[in-house]
Amino acid sequence: MTATPRLSLGRLALFAALGLLALFYLTPLYVMVSTSLKSMEELRQGSLLSIPSSPELGAWAKAWSSACTGTDCNGLKPFFMNSVAMVVPAVIISTALGAINGYVLTKWRFRGSELVFALMLFGVFMPMQVVLLPMSQVLGQLGLANSLAGLVLVHVLAGLPSTTLFFRNYYAGLPDELVKAAMLDGAGFWQIFWRIVLPLSGPILVVTLIWQFTAIWNDFLYGVVFSGADAKPITVGLNNLANTSSSVKEYNVDMAAALIAAAPTLLVYVLAGKYFVRGLTAGAVKG
Repeated sequence: MTATPRLSLGRLALFAALGLLALFYLTPLYVMVSTSLKSMEELRQGSLLSIPSSPELGAWAKAWSSACTGTDCNGLKPFFMNSVAMVVPAVIISTALGAINGYVLTKWRFRGSELVFALMLFGVFMPMQVVLLPMSQVLGQLGLANSLAGLVLVHVLAGLPSTTLFFRNYYAGLPDELVKAAMLDGAGFWQIFWRIVLPLSGPILVVTLIWQFTAIWNDFLYGVVFSGADAKPITVGLNNLANTSSSVKEYNVDMAAALIAAAPTLLVYVLAGKYFVRGLTAGAVKG
């Protein structure tokens, strides 16, 4: 039998400090959830940290379907659907292109490949504001201005340096002998990628998908600059809802709207957070 380790005073102090920090970090989320479940009458009479006496979902229903976002009073549903229609193709395309780029830059190197990779890295550190004017001109010339397709293209291009960096560093740790052995057996570029490299890419695929999904879903700058009236994402809709003036400020509706906008990313991290950390750690030690 193994003895149960005793809790030392230092360990107890550490746990207490971590608990206080967790409580401090989660307090805003608690305030948002509790406020969204209260009626306006209860908000006026109660305190900010009080538990809802009779929780109700009226604020959630209004935020979703009938809250005013400027002159439009259809709630966040159209904006949410725009974000879904934008995020899914943008994440898939940017991840796929990043995987191919990382594969080429590590297993099919060519003269100048290191220079190409170094130039692509500039995109990781380049401020987003720098590309607003040239990107708007490009979208106008392509006929994609103020459209969801234009937003998809913008996010694919903006995410390509990061996805390439992730996959390149991960694939640098895969043995070159795997590729050479497959080439000796007659396998070509795509056969090696689909049958050998991609099946080994599970950890970095999870990292890249979560990273891209979070970055694109939470983006506000590109959404407000490049979207038209019918193509605005959820972040723009939330901003419009919060800034729409009315006779009575409905804080419960604002909190419900913020939670609706944050729900997809929260759900992704709750369900796949541990895989994200594992994959990021695996990719960090490669290359």
